[in-house]
Amino acid sequence: MRYFLSVGLLLAAAGGLHAQAFTPTEIARWQQQARQVTITRDTWGVPHVQGQTDADAVFGLLYAQCEDDFPRVETNYLDAIGRLAEVEGEAALYHDLRARLFMDTTQAIQLYQKSPAWMQQLLNAFADGTNYYLYTHPAVKPRLLRRFQPWMPLMFSEGSIGGNISVVPLERLKNFYGSQRKSTSWVRPDAGLLEREPVGSNGFAIAPAKSASGHALLLINPHTSFYFRPEVQVTSRAGLNAYGAVTWGQFFVYQGFNEHCGWMHTSSQADSMDEYLETIEQKNGKYYSRYGRKLRPVQVVTLTLPYRQPDGTIGRRQFITYRTHHGPVVGQLSDTQWLTVRMMDTPLAALEQSFLRTKATDYTSFREVMKLNGNASNNTVFADSKGTIAYWHGNFMPRRNPQFDWSQPVDGSNPATEWQGLHKVEELVQVRNPASGWIQNCNATPYTVSGPSSPARSQYPAYMAPDAENYRGINAVRVLGRKSVFTLDTLIAAAKDPYLAGFEELIPALTKDVQTVQDGPNPPTAEVLEAARLLQSWDRRYARTSVPQTVATYWAERLLRLGRSRVPANQPLDYISLTQYTISHTTAPEKVAALQETLDELTSDFGTWRTTWGDVNRFQRLTGNVQETYRDDQPSLPVAFTSSAWGSLAAFGSKARPGTKKRYGDVGNSFIAVVEFGPRVKARSVLAGGNSNRPTSPHFRDQAALYAEENFKDVWFYPEDIQQHVERTYSPGQ
Repeated sequence: MRYFLSVGLLLAAAGGLHAQAFTPTEIARWQQQARQVTITRDTWGVPHVQGQTDADAVFGLLYAQCEDDFPRVETNYLDAIGRLAEVEGEAALYHDLRARLFMDTTQAIQLYQKSPAWMQQLLNAFADGTNYYLYTHPAVKPRLLRRFQPWMPLMFSEGSIGGNISVVPLERLKNFYGSQRKSTSWVRPDAGLLEREPVGSNGFAIAPAKSASGHALLLINPHTSFYFRPEVQVTSRAGLNAYGAVTWGQFFVYQGFNEHCGWMHTSSQADSMDEYLETIEQKNGKYYSRYGRKLRPVQVVTLTLPYRQPDGTIGRRQFITYRTHHGPVVGQLSDTQWLTVRMMDTPLAALEQSFLRTKATDYTSFREVMKLNGNASNNTVFADSKGTIAYWHGNFMPRRNPQFDWSQPVDGSNPATEWQGLHKVEELVQVRNPASGWIQNCNATPYTVSGPSSPARSQYPAYMAPDAENYRGINAVRVLGRKSVFTLDTLIAAAKDPYLAGFEELIPALTKDVQTVQDGPNPPTAEVLEAARLLQSWDRRYARTSVPQTVATYWAERLLRLGRSRVPANQPLDYISLTQYTISHTTAPEKVAALQETLDELTSDFGTWRTTWGDVNRFQRLTGNVQETYRDDQPSLPVAFTSSAWGSLAAFGSKARPGTKKRYGDVGNSFIAVVEFGPRVKARSVLAGGNSNRPTSPHFRDQAALYAEENFKDVWFYPEDIQQHVERTYSPGQ
């Protein structure tokens, strides 16, 4: 059993509510290490961090990240260690409870103490670089964390972003651990994903046979909330030389490349965690779970969670939490049927894998690092300078009895539902150097990853790749399959192909139903007929000047909301099946009425429904706050690309904000790069907005125009190239 620290010890361990004075010994040590680090800011503000050792480089990397956006560094750790409620208030309590149920502070400290020396050095450097920034910037006022601890990176559930935990519904936790325990019908943990903008990523790899240069190419295209990952290069004399996107507060390049190879992670639906339905009995005031013919005690731990009250004081709420050997209890179907979740619980291996893969030199060494099985939520698209391209669907993959339906909760009392170890890396769904010459993954099924060269579904257990197809995947296969030769330029063109496959079925269905209604007793208005003809003739490609794109987007969103409201609560749907369900479960008058309502809404908001997409769909960055604000009366840029829900490979999730008529994006394309691996690496990239969160910085939105126009800048990877584009060179603290 794992025990959680008491609230008092936790506050002390994490830095508490009050600043802890940095000692002269610490400061002297930090100053010494800072002299071993050089940060060169190029003319885009990208930090190129160089250290004598890997630990020196990590020290400088964290310092540079804090310079660019300390609030996001701190927020990521408040999230990971379950302390958001102390700054955001009581509404965040169940978010913190979820973190505390799964991620154990005591375990993180113990793992730090047991870590190999090289990892301890990196963890120490993480804390030292962050704390040195706070020491040298006394005007910076953290919301809570005034001292960072070296065990904190071990609180991420899978080494990077904690993606597994986030699928556990907070409402279910509230129903179980709230003041009045409620039973709920079971729904898939991802059932609510269709209610919000899709996130994920795109990754493409091109083999030398389809490359004009004869070298492998890689597209790195994460779709995240904007400003979630800055652009960095981190190098050391110990062989580290990685460029790409780093999650704020982490000390490794998450999606990027070195001089030998590149790695792109796309969010995966590979089944790496399971729900168990536990049979609960109560005897003498204690809970037991049935396992085979025996009863096992349910582990009980009381957690006291602090939260900020409206007057600024700290309140506390106690939660009596429960867990079986499968994992924490996260809900119940009845008083005698509780739900637990089992997931990967090897944060040290996850962190080791996350860092070591950045130092891989080819396919063989990269695959060797993957044997740590520490990546639970990602697929990997890979390319190297030897010409190998590869793909793995997931990484941490429990071996299970295929007789059970693992998409549903399984019987926790049946020993046959236990995990039977992990699948080896070579057993995962994967491809290497496919005959098609290309690889794509857009958070969809791996069984179309390389067109006709894709893996066969029949060769793998169903739980290994339950992912559905999506419209981006359909478009990616079409785009990559039709071209015989790629360059960096044509790979960029493929990554922003404007076709929106999501309207392939919706528009013909509308056209048919408009005709049906036209022949009925309540024919549509003249403007509906005009709009329907415009949509029928539309080429279904995004463009800033497109009026049909505006009408189609507003109409389809309205119609899918109607269709979604009719889907049974326990029926899982992806975007393609939701579209098909909506078409078949809405009537012709409803589709036409939705179009009329759309035209009325556009006319009310913009004076005419004949409004171009670029006038509606905007990029704006005003404050740099973690929660950005948006205003129609402030400058913004038109954006052509759109939500990935419609198949837009270049993703831009936008919506109207409080007080606005226009739609502003905050999720989608964030860091994008294309890389060619030859004797010398060639790369181009673009970042949403810019690398700094400070509105006064020249790098707050210096990349905004490039981003909005889907253009790229050159990546300066080699020292001689960096030196031609230097804005400033310094050591931390100077």
